[in-house]
Order: sequence, then structure tokens, then C-alpha cells
Amino acid sequence: MNDSGSTVDRQEEQQSQIPDEIKDKWEREQMKLKKQMVLTDSSDISKIISCCQGKTSDNFLIGGVDISFVKGDHVNACAALIVLNFPQLEVVYEDCQMIKLTAPYIPGFLAFREAYLLEEMYNKLKKTQPQYVPQVIMVDGNGILHPRGFGLACHLGVLLDTPCIGVAKNLFQVDGIENDDDHQLKIKQLSKGGDTFKLVGTSCKVLGKALRSCDSAPNPIYISTGHKVTLDSAVELVYKCCKHRVPEPTRQADIKSREYLRVSFGSEHEEQKNKGKKKQRTKTTKHSNSECNPVDNVEELFEDTCCLFDGENT
Repeated sequence: MNDSGSTVDRQEEQQSQIPDEIKDKWEREQMKLKKQMVLTDSSDISKIISCCQGKTSDNFLIGGVDISFVKGDHVNACAALIVLNFPQLEVVYEDCQMIKLTAPYIPGFLAFREAYLLEEMYNKLKKTQPQYVPQVIMVDGNGILHPRGFGLACHLGVLLDTPCIGVAKNLFQVDGIENDDDHQLKIKQLSKGGDTFKLVGTSCKVLGKALRSCDSAPNPIYISTGHKVTLDSAVELVYKCCKHRVPEPTRQADIKSREYLRVSFGSEHEEQKNKGKKKQRTKTTKHSNSECNPVDNVEELFEDTCCLFDGENT
């Protein structure tokens, strides 16, 4: 059963009930944090790019975060923080936790649902296994490709004071950037893996790039700067992390969070991948920290809807 339509209706009804004072408060908080955003490469990013270009043979750690939702439920979800070594791209640390996203979902304010919970997971990693703290984190969402130029990847990066890159599977249409015929033509002109084109808004600002991540995936992913990384470096690093369409850090976070829900609740169904604070149960494997409490209703647990709003990971 797929009830994505009713879920969309609930989301839209919820949005209409959000007081303007909350939106205004969140917008002020975004603008305050945005002043701390850095759009140049950190020293760690510079070192990683040197590795990408074959100038050094050092090893690094790259994180990925993603959230998978319980079917028909935009509150209960599983958050995953995964760390891979680079350039080997092997998972060296994983943490999956059931969370409750009690803040309402409002397009353009996703960070107020997710960022602070992901911050908790990152701080847990720093405290318990600091040897696996990543030099950069890839986020399933957007960075400066955002109505106010401060999406989830920016917000999380500033909170953690760590380089973050936004990697979105769908185009977030903002500042006059549209998924129109011209955009589709540019996609068709991406002939091989590694090809890109810029996402330029009516403001004449370059807000991101579309990247064909591999030869076998004609549909691009959308890369935008989050914090402490330039766009060119972000694109180069994401490309180097791609075995499939989606880079391994966020791909593994997606896989682990989905798998965690299936194992925890014994369902063969897929879970909803959308927007969605924290509960516990402990499960440990090598370099793994996973916590969960089952939700109350486990009937028809997972939903196969990947995205309820086009480009909504903001």
C-alpha cells in the first residue's frame, strides 16, 4: 500500500498551521548562522583534493548522513551516520538510531527538523570513537542551493564546524532555476561520468552544479556547497566517491538506515525516504553504534515513497 498522497496532504495541512512567528524565528536563526558559513576549502579539503588528483597517497575519512522514514509516518524515522575511509571507500563506522522528528516540516527549513539530531550523533562519535571523526560530511540535501542560501548542508556544517557538501537526487527549484526544457537539454548533453553544468539563478549566482556521476547513470545529482568547501572541490570529491549514481557516503547511509528499519521491524517493505528525534535500543557490530526503540504501530511499516516534494531535501 502506498499512501504518499495522503502523506502529502497531511504535510501541506501541517504547513498551513505553522504560525508565522515560528517561520520568522527560524529564518532569523538561519541568517545568524549563515554569517559563520565559509565557502572556501579548509586545509583538510585541500589535502583530500590533492589525494583525488594523485598528488598524495594519504588516507582520509568521509562521512555520510541520511534519514529513512517509517511508512506513512513523517515523525518516526531512522537516522544514519556512516564513515568511510578514502580513497578505499570502505565503511569503518556506522551508527543508526531511531529518531522522532517533532518539529514541523516546512520547505526551506528542513535543518530545524534534522540538523540538531544529526549533530547529536556526530558528537557521540567524537566522544566514543574519535579516531573515526570524518574530515568532511556529505549530506542528503542541499547547501547554498536554497531560498536563503543556507540549506541543511550549510546548517549542519556550521553547527559542527566541519566541511559539509550537499548532494541531492532531485533539483530544488529556486532563484529561477527550473526543471524545464532547457534544463532537460543540458542533462542530455552530459555524455559521460564526470560531466557537469552550472546551476545559475536569476541572481546570476552559481548555486551548484549538476553532475553525471557515472556513465551508467544519465540522471544527474545536484551538488552544492555546504560549509568550508568550494563548489569545484565538492564536485571533484563527490565524483571520486561515486561507484553508482549516488556517492558512497550518502548511499551507504541510505542503505544502512533502510536495512536497520527492516531488521528492527521485520518487514520486507521499503520505508519512506522523506523528512523526518531520537529513541534507543543498542545493537553493536565492529565500529558500529546503533540504537532503537520500536514505534507503537508496526503495521505496513515502510513506505516506498522516496520523495514527496520535488527537490525537498533543503
